[in-house]
Amino acid sequence: MNPTPSVTRTVDAELLAALPSMELRARAMVEGYYSGRHRSHFRGASIEFADHRAYSHGDELRHLDWRLYGRSDRFFVKQFEAETSLSVWLAVDSSASMGYPEGAVTKLDCACYLAAGLAWLAWRQRDAVGLSLFDDAIHDQLPPLTRRGHLQGVFDRLEGARPGGETALSQALVQLGGSIRRRGLIVLISDLLDDPEAILRALATLRRRGHDLIVLQVLHRSEIELGVHGPALVEDMETGERLATDAEQVREQYQAAIRSHVDCLHDGCVGRGMDHELFVTDMPLGRALSTYLARRNSRTK
Repeated sequence: MNPTPSVTRTVDAELLAALPSMELRARAMVEGYYSGRHRSHFRGASIEFADHRAYSHGDELRHLDWRLYGRSDRFFVKQFEAETSLSVWLAVDSSASMGYPEGAVTKLDCACYLAAGLAWLAWRQRDAVGLSLFDDAIHDQLPPLTRRGHLQGVFDRLEGARPGGETALSQALVQLGGSIRRRGLIVLISDLLDDPEAILRALATLRRRGHDLIVLQVLHRSEIELGVHGPALVEDMETGERLATDAEQVREQYQAAIRSHVDCLHDGCVGRGMDHELFVTDMPLGRALSTYLARRNSRTK
């Protein structure tokens, strides 16, 4: 299993939930990272040096590379390429499974906090931010824009997100791919509790189309550890049949299964040139997100 960041467990998500607006939660998530020594991977517009070519009559003299001329006695001009603002798509799973646990800060809450933090960070970098909320299909979508009012719209949609509907992640990803006209960065935020091979196939299709992909998996601590002990009575939710069993044995088998599931997704994503990061809802989310972004930055420099 992809190791979780080495951070102390806190009530970070509960503190975020207590803030009065999604914008404040977003700023609390990433402001420390943004103002620190790390630079986000969500880069804004700039002009980058690309290559040299031989000077031709009519080329602008200000682009002559005099140092290269001194070494070669030949005139070369610098070529540049415009790097336009990045389109960042935030795809947030709002299916019923994301509503766990009831009566507490849910996986969907944490997913929305992560999405809001990344939206704020991208907007600060002058990148266009879009949002898709989905279960077995996309049910709410905002195209990527850079306007401040649009960012507030993203926050409002995240604030109003409610869990519901069945999970069909690969199906929703196919629909998302059909709605994106420009290559960009897609950030998928989900518990990924679906067929891993189908998920990876859908993600690989997006990758082949030239998109950069970040997959953030959000799980509750109990979904990883299954903290049950002693004798237990297990009930089949469909037939109502009950079976007495040893909870320790069930827990060991479950932990092995969830570890295999997460490992399959992690290895499959990394092997296809995508990021996969596991977030657990009792983590200090802001610090965990900053740690991940700093690590991603160090790899992409």
